[in-house]
Amino acid sequence: MFMVWLVSRSTNDLLDTVVGPAGVTGDEFAIYSVLAASPGITPGELSRWMAAPPTSVSSYVKRLEGRGHLTRRPHPSDRRSYRIHLTAAGRRTYQHAVTLFGPVRSQVIEALNDHDDRVRESLLRLRSVVDTLRGDLNNPDGF
Repeated sequence: MFMVWLVSRSTNDLLDTVVGPAGVTGDEFAIYSVLAASPGITPGELSRWMAAPPTSVSSYVKRLEGRGHLTRRPHPSDRRSYRIHLTAAGRRTYQHAVTLFGPVRSQVIEALNDHDDRVRESLLRLRSVVDTLRGDLNNPDGF
């Protein structure tokens, strides 16, 4: 797991550098990517996807909303919640970041050669194991 942490740190630094000229961090780019691919997501769903506490998600939402890059809309079936959507300005920023990110993504895939699919599968399997362990640690009594 230490190696995963090292790769994570290196990846964060690379993403921050690559998408920085679009005015976003690597973490923000990931959030924009999820929002761009979804019909809207609740803060709770985003929290689970990011494996981040609700307070962190709230900070991101406030920051991106302050930029005019996302909006909150009432949840259609839960009056206590809302769904987060990218605005037109948020989509433009996201597209700019995608343009910057694309060549680096292609370089990584090329460097991995024919191992790309296996690496992806291994990382998804590791994420599942880690999430299971996190759940066990957060709910020691099984509740």
